[in-house]
Order: sequence, then C-alpha cells, then structure tokens
Amino acid sequence: MSSFKAIWKFLRGLWHVFMGMWLIYSHFPRLSPEQREMRVQAWSLQFLALWQIHLKVEGQPVLNGPALLVANHISWLDIMVIHAARHCRFVSKSDIRGWPLVGMLATGAGTLYIERTNRKDALRMVKDMASAMQEGDVVAIFPEGTTSDGRDLLPFHANLIQSAIQAQAPVQPMSLKFVDSQTGEITFAPCYIGDDTLIGSMWRTLKAPGITAVVHFGALQQADGRDRRTWAHDLREEVIRLRDARD
Repeated sequence: MSSFKAIWKFLRGLWHVFMGMWLIYSHFPRLSPEQREMRVQAWSLQFLALWQIHLKVEGQPVLNGPALLVANHISWLDIMVIHAARHCRFVSKSDIRGWPLVGMLATGAGTLYIERTNRKDALRMVKDMASAMQEGDVVAIFPEGTTSDGRDLLPFHANLIQSAIQAQAPVQPMSLKFVDSQTGEITFAPCYIGDDTLIGSMWRTLKAPGITAVVHFGALQQADGRDRRTWAHDLREEVIRLRDARD
C-alpha cells in the first residue's frame, strides 16, 4: 500500500479518536451502562473498518456477566479488537490513565487500573475485579503480563485469576491472532513486542494490504476446585488450542 493511503487511513483514525473523546465528554454522563457499552463496541468496530482491519469472531462470547475473559496479548490493537467483539472492562497498567487521548478513551470504556510494580496494589485489584464481576461486569485481562508474538505464549500470571475464584465467576478463554486477509497466513504487522515502537507498529499496520483480526472464544470454565496457578496453566493451554484451531 502506498504511503499516501497509509497516511490517509491514519488521519481518518485520528479524527475518529477525537470524535470518541467528544462522545465520552458530551454524551457518556447521560447514558446508561448498557448504552455506553454499545457505543464503545460500535466505535471500536468503526475504527477497525477505517484502518481496513476485518474482524472475524469464532465461538460465542459470554452474553452476560459476571465473567472473566482471559486472552493472549500481541498488539496495542488487542483491546480495540476485543471491544469490537464483546465489550468488557479491561485491567491495564496505571500509566495509561495519563496518556494523551488514549487515557481518556480507556477510562471512558471502564478500564480498571493497576500499579504493576506494587504487590499490595495487585491485592486491591483482585478485590476490585471481584467486586466488578459480582455487580455483573465482564472483566478482561492479558495474563501474560506483556505482549508476545502470538506463536509462543508466555506463562500466564495467576494473581488476577484469583478474582474469578473470589467472585465465584466463570472464566472464558479466548485467543487472538492477526492474519493476512488475502492469504490467510499469520501477519506480524500489528505486533508490538521487544524493540518495536508504537509508531513503527502502527505504520506497519497501516501499510499492510489487508488484515483480519481473528478472535476465538472458548467455553466458559469454572474453577472446579483448582487453585489459581493450576487454573492459569489450564487456561493457557486452552488459549493455545483455540489459537491453533482450524478456521
């Protein structure tokens, strides 16, 4: 794709971000939680369309909370892709709250923030997540703790899985991958790992001829007596199975 077309897509996406901020500032205070969820999902779908990213959903996302979604983490696009497939409240590092543009969008979408370097804050977050689920929310986490290329998943951290045990809520594993829309082969254009910069990842995504984001929802799981570490291990195996399942 030419650089001119990539720049045009970027500008349209940037305008969409500003429109999202205006929506949060001017409309969200008057909307019900259900209406906010619908607006966030619609906004996310529109952003993906502007950047020519097709969404393919496999499996059935949980219809209602309480529930915890657990997914692998590849790109800065992951949150938008999941919101487009099924609105949820993400757990994210507290730094994002102060980011220009992104922080306001994340907060407006109901993000829960955690100080990752503070062990005591992890305990608080488990309680907050459990409370949110007990109130009927669907909460989502990336238990790898950081991004990977999607081929070799990092071990799943078990700490935040405790929230589902505490809330007696089911967990739904889900996998993410990005494929070339023409060939169906895995594309690493949206990856944001290692020495990648956000600008570099965005530019590769914009230049790619066509990307399909594949979201595969698995079956709901209950703890069934498993502790958080055993459950985290089993969830990782299920996410890998979902990722490798034939389309």
